[in-house]
Amino acid sequence: MGITHEAELLAQVPTGLLINGRWGPAASGKVFGVEDPATGRTLLSVADAGPEDAMAALDAAVAAQNSWSRVAPRERGEILRRAFELVTARIEDFALLITLEMGKPLAEARGEVAYGAEFLRWFSEEAVRTSGRYSLSPDGKSRLLVTKKPVGPCLLITPWNFPLAMATRKIAPAVAAGCTMVLKSANLTPLTSQLFAAVMQEAGLPAGVLNVIPTSTAGPTTGPLIKDPRLRKLSFTGSTPVGRNLLAAAAGNVLRTSMELGGNAPFIVFEDADLDAAVDGALVAKLRNMGEACTAANRFIVHKSIAGEFAGKFAAKMNTMITARGTHPESTVGPLIDARSRDKVHELVTDAVASGASVVTGGAPVEGPGYFYRPTILTGVREGTRILSEEIFGPVAPIITFTKEAEAVRLANSTEYGLLAIVFTTDFNRGLRMGEQLETGMIGLNAGIISNAAAPFGGVKQSGLGREGGLEGIEEYLYTQYTAIADPHTD
Repeated sequence: MGITHEAELLAQVPTGLLINGRWGPAASGKVFGVEDPATGRTLLSVADAGPEDAMAALDAAVAAQNSWSRVAPRERGEILRRAFELVTARIEDFALLITLEMGKPLAEARGEVAYGAEFLRWFSEEAVRTSGRYSLSPDGKSRLLVTKKPVGPCLLITPWNFPLAMATRKIAPAVAAGCTMVLKSANLTPLTSQLFAAVMQEAGLPAGVLNVIPTSTAGPTTGPLIKDPRLRKLSFTGSTPVGRNLLAAAAGNVLRTSMELGGNAPFIVFEDADLDAAVDGALVAKLRNMGEACTAANRFIVHKSIAGEFAGKFAAKMNTMITARGTHPESTVGPLIDARSRDKVHELVTDAVASGASVVTGGAPVEGPGYFYRPTILTGVREGTRILSEEIFGPVAPIITFTKEAEAVRLANSTEYGLLAIVFTTDFNRGLRMGEQLETGMIGLNAGIISNAAAPFGGVKQSGLGREGGLEGIEEYLYTQYTAIADPHTD
């Protein structure tokens, strides 16, 4: 796809704020630029929302909540189904837009579109499955009626690394449950959310149900919303430090929250593992999205007896990766999102090497325009090194060894995070034991990628609260109401 198609696509992306069904400028008239991380050039400038715009968006969501909650579940589901079909029909447009503003190769971007669209299809089906219960009280003197109701207006804050999937993962269950929304997309990648919001309008979503406020000043803009008692829920995906601050702010109104925060996923390879399968799993677990994912394998904990062979095969696979702009037909590794992210990755690598680690392959930024970093493997990484405790968010695989199963468990659990763990072993009983012992919300057993719209996504410890996707996903946008019905004929 060439420059002409890129220009045509960008011309279709709304650049204003979406408030009460209308696209318009920010009250201040300010805009901010969106950069292509592969070239450094500005793709588009979008309206830069401020507190006044945020409050207008919340006003619209509050005004629409009552009527939207009364829309039949089937109708809400049909809107989501139409949105699924529209997104699927425009998979190439969405994939290219994701690649332009986020950097991932087109093949991966297509995968994100397919994954993101599945949340629309999944929750279109879940919209009609919300149910309660009716029963006789134990003493026989009353009836118990339990129902589920939408929590109300929601603030949804999405990250930059999966600009479509993270939006659909929050918007779809909110729509299915009957909640209105204010979406604050990431300022690094707002364009995909802008185009998706236009698709939701095309699918028939009423004015005011979804309001979109891209901004370069997230805290000052969304802060007043979190303090407003009319807001009933906050859903955030992003870093743990920001999540902590949002939880503290939400405590004032005892605001219902969902938090999908940082990760430090261990990738554990036992001596009995299918080594080739483990290497293939390691490649996707590490290099998907250039490692810029909370589920990316962050620490490779490999049995000492096979560590050398694993590192060699892993390096051979990594050396076949082609680092280039995502639109390049042979690209398999795109740029990191910005210069700060690239520099942090290199700082972690440099620190690990200074602490005694050895570079097997990579270990340096790529010269030239854009924010590229060479796929990297480190061996001899010592416990206590920063790269083992901090989220790397880049294409770097540090390897540490173990000899006993208990040691692998200890190393895996020695983190404040608990989002995902990946285990490769041909011993099924060992796999089950690891699942019982690992402190994590999700486990990949002989699988490098685990994300699925039909499964509950989320973590424990400081990786967050709540679940997205699966049967559990819609529950985050519903509350339970109990009605006691007196029996006048009871003696």
